[in-house]
Amino acid sequence: MTAEATLRSLKSTQQGLTSTEVAQRLQKNGRNELPPPPRRHPATRFLSQFHNALIYFLLAASMAAWALGHVIDAAVIVTVVLVNAVVGFVQEGKAEQALDAIRDMIAPRAAVLRDGRRASVAAADLVPGDIVLLESGDQVPADLRLIRTRALLVDEAILTGESVAAQKRDEPVEVDAQLGDRTSMAYSGTMVAAGQATGVVVATGLHTEIGRISRLIGEVEALTTPLLRQINQFGRRFTVVAIVTAAALYAFAVLVRAYAWDEALLVVVALAVGVVPEGLPAVITITLAIGVQRMAMRKAIIRRLPAVETLGSTSVICSDKTGTLTRNEMTVRRIVTGDHELMVDGVGYEPVGAILLNGEKQAEAPAAARDLMRCGLLCNDATLAQRDGGWQAEGDPMEGALVSLAIKASLDPEHYRGSWKRVDEIPFDAQHRFMASLHNRPGTENSLIFVKGAPERILSMCDRQARQEDDAPVDEAYWSDRIAETASHGERVLGFACKEVANGTPLSFEEVESGMLFLGIAGFIDPPREEALTAVAECRSAGIGVKMITGDHAITAVAIAQQLGLAETPQVVTGVELEGISEPDLLELARRTTVFARTNPEHKLRIVRALQSDGAIVAMTGDGVNDAPALKQADVGISMGRKGTEAAKQASEMVLVDDNFATIVAAVHEGRTVFDNIRKVIAWTIPTNGGEVITIIVALLAGLTIPMTPAQILWINMVLTVTLGLVLAFEPAEPDVMRRPPRPTGAALLSPFLVWRIAFVSLLFVLGSFGIFAWALWRGFDVDTARTMVVNTLVVMEIFYLFNVRYMHMRSISWRGALGTPIVLAAIVAVVVAQLAFTYAPFMHALFASRPVPLLDGLLIVAIGVAVMLILEVEKTIMRRTGAMRRFDV
Repeated sequence: MTAEATLRSLKSTQQGLTSTEVAQRLQKNGRNELPPPPRRHPATRFLSQFHNALIYFLLAASMAAWALGHVIDAAVIVTVVLVNAVVGFVQEGKAEQALDAIRDMIAPRAAVLRDGRRASVAAADLVPGDIVLLESGDQVPADLRLIRTRALLVDEAILTGESVAAQKRDEPVEVDAQLGDRTSMAYSGTMVAAGQATGVVVATGLHTEIGRISRLIGEVEALTTPLLRQINQFGRRFTVVAIVTAAALYAFAVLVRAYAWDEALLVVVALAVGVVPEGLPAVITITLAIGVQRMAMRKAIIRRLPAVETLGSTSVICSDKTGTLTRNEMTVRRIVTGDHELMVDGVGYEPVGAILLNGEKQAEAPAAARDLMRCGLLCNDATLAQRDGGWQAEGDPMEGALVSLAIKASLDPEHYRGSWKRVDEIPFDAQHRFMASLHNRPGTENSLIFVKGAPERILSMCDRQARQEDDAPVDEAYWSDRIAETASHGERVLGFACKEVANGTPLSFEEVESGMLFLGIAGFIDPPREEALTAVAECRSAGIGVKMITGDHAITAVAIAQQLGLAETPQVVTGVELEGISEPDLLELARRTTVFARTNPEHKLRIVRALQSDGAIVAMTGDGVNDAPALKQADVGISMGRKGTEAAKQASEMVLVDDNFATIVAAVHEGRTVFDNIRKVIAWTIPTNGGEVITIIVALLAGLTIPMTPAQILWINMVLTVTLGLVLAFEPAEPDVMRRPPRPTGAALLSPFLVWRIAFVSLLFVLGSFGIFAWALWRGFDVDTARTMVVNTLVVMEIFYLFNVRYMHMRSISWRGALGTPIVLAAIVAVVVAQLAFTYAPFMHALFASRPVPLLDGLLIVAIGVAVMLILEVEKTIMRRTGAMRRFDV
C-alpha cells in the first residue's frame, strides 16, 4: 500500500490529526502501552507450591516423626518444604517480569505533527493516524508506515536479529514480505541509527509487533523440568508403595504376630520414617544450588535452580546467530580488485590482522587494493574506539569494519582524514544506494570523489576499472562472477569507485553518475566467535545438536553454519517456506534442518515446540525481544547479559554474563555433573534406608527379634542425613561426563542399573545386619549389645558404600578415590565421632539402649564394610566390562 493510500485508510493527512480527532481515537483505541496481564493472588501462588505428591509425603513423614517425639527431624523436614515453597513463589513471577520489560521498551516521548504544528507528546498518547517525526538516535514509539525518508537506517536487531541497520524507504513492498524485508515500516521499540523520516502511526499498544510478541509470551505455558517431572512421579509411586506396605505390615503384626496395636503402630511408624528419604529434597536443592554457584564462577547466572539439571539433559540447542554465535561486529574478509583477490585476517573491529595474497602475508597491499582501502576510509563517517578492553565502532558497523581494514593496511585514519580534507558529501540513501564524498588531494590542485555502495549501482557509474598496470574498460562479466562468488560465502558486498576532478568542482549526482573508476569490491561478514567454534564441536561430541534460528539471510546464515561446523552440509529453511508447512511435516523438517533463516517470533516458537513434541530437551539462546517467546517456551532459555535486551533476560532461565556461547558448554558440563550427583545421592540414600527397613520387615515376618529399635533407626537417619547424605552434592565431575550422549527424555530417575544397585546393596546390608546380630548372640552378648553392633555395622557399610558410589562410571579403588574430597573426609570424621559417642558414652546408653562393643568385634565390623566395598567393586567391574552398565544405565 502506498503512503497516500495508508493516510487515506487512516483518515489522516501529512499535517497530522487535530486535537479533537486524537481524543476520539485515544478513547476508541486505548493508550499506546501494553496492559498488564491478569495475575494470580500471591496467596494462591504460594499455596500452589505445596501441591506436590512428594511434599505431601514429606509433611506426613514430619507428622510421623513428631508423633514419635523426634522433633528435630520433623522441624528439618518442614523447613525444607518451606524453603522450596518460597523459592518457587519468588521465581514463578518471571513471566510477568518479561511482560513488564517489554512494556518498558515503549519510548516515553514522541515528536508529532498535530493541528499542523510540531509537538512533543507522551508516547502512550499516540493514536493510529498520528504523524511522527523521527531523527537519528530516536526510539520508534509505535509501528509506523514511513511516508518520507532521508538516508534512514533503523536498527531492528531486537526484532530481526540482523547486526546491520536496515535501510528504509517510503516505497511500498509486497503484502507478504517478511518482517526484515518490510522496508517501508518502522517498528515500535527499534532505534533510528541514521537519517530522518516522517511516518504515520498504523498500530499502537498490543497491535504493534512488540505487542504481538507480548501476547505470544503470555500464551506460552511454563514447562516443568525433567528433574521435577521425575521427582514428582517418583514421589507419587513411592507414596503409594510406602502406604500400602505400612498398612500390610501393621495388619500382619497385629493379626498374625499378635502385637499390641500401639506397639505395632510404633514399629510401623518408625519404619515409615526410616524408609522416607526425607533428606532427598534437601540434598537435591543443595546439589542444584552448588551447580548455580559453579556456573556463576563461569560467568553464567542461573535464574531457576532446576535449570542447571535441565541444561545437562539438553539434546538440542537452538541458537540465535547475531551476537551469540557471531561477534555482532562486521569484518572485512575479502578484497577483490581487477588483478587480485586478497583475504584479510582478524575478527571483529580489532585492527589487528594480515593482508594475504595467495595465502601469503603481504608486507604492503597491492596499489589497487590500497586505493580501495583509502576510498573506504575517507568515504566513511565511522570511528573506532577502544573501551572496556575491546574495540567498538561509533557509527555504521560496515564503515567501522572499513576503518579497521585501513589500520590493518597501515593507513592511519587520523592522518588521512586530516590531510584529505572533506569538502562535500552525498549521504547514503536507500533510493540511490551509495554514499559519495569529495576530498581535496594533498599537494595538488585536484580533488577526488570517492563512492561506495551496492556493487551493481557503483558499476553502473563506471566506465573504467583500476588495474595493476593501466586502467582498463569495465569487465562486467568478471565483476558479476566475483560479486556472486563473494555473496555465495555469505558475505555482504560493497563496491568502491573514485574520480579525479578539479578543485572547486561541486559534488552532485550528475558528477558521479558517469566517468567513475571502479576500484573493486569488499566482502563483509559478522564472523563467528572463535570460542564458539570449540563450543559447537564439544556440543556435537556430547551428542547435542545445535540449530541456528536467525532473522538474517539464508546465504549468510549457511556460511556461518559451515564455518562453525554445525553440520557437514547444513540444510537451510527460510521463514517463507515454514509458513506453508503443517505441524506434522514441521517435526520431520525440524529434525533434519540445521539453519532456519529469515524467521519471525512465531516461526521460532513453532520450531521449538516441534522439537519438544519429538521428546527433545530444547535450550534456546537469544538476545533480542524477538527471542523472548521462544526463550520462555524452551526447556532452558539462555539470554545474553551484555547485548541482551531486558525482555530476553526476564524470559530466560539462564543469563550468560559474557555473551559467550562457549559458556553454554560449561553449563552443560555442570548440568550433567549435577544430575550425576543427584543420582549418586539416590543410589546411596535408598539402599541405606532400604537396608534398615528390609531388616526390620524380615525380622517381623520371620518372628525374629528385631535387630534395631525405632529410636536406633531414627539415630541412623539423623546422623547420616546431615553428614554423608550431603557430601555427594559437592562431588566434582567424573572424567567422562562430556563423552556421554544426552540422557534420554523418557529415562527413568531410577535407571535399570540403579534399581539393580539399590536391590543388591540393600541385600548386602540385610545380610550384614543379620550376620553381625547372629554373631553377637552366638558370642553370648545381650540383645542391646547385639543391636549396638548392628547399628555400627550399618553405619560402617554405608561409609564404605559412599566411597564406591562416588564413581559410578569408573573404578573407585584408586589413590584419587581413597583420598576423597575434604568435605567427604570431614563428614566421615563426624560420623565416626558420633558413633563412638553412641557406643561408649553413658548418656547415649540411656537414650538409645546402646552398649560398648569390644575392640576385636569393632574390627570385625570394619572388615564387613571393606568386604561390602570389594564386592561392589567386583560387581561394577563386571557390569562395565560386559557393557551392561552402558545398556542399563539409561
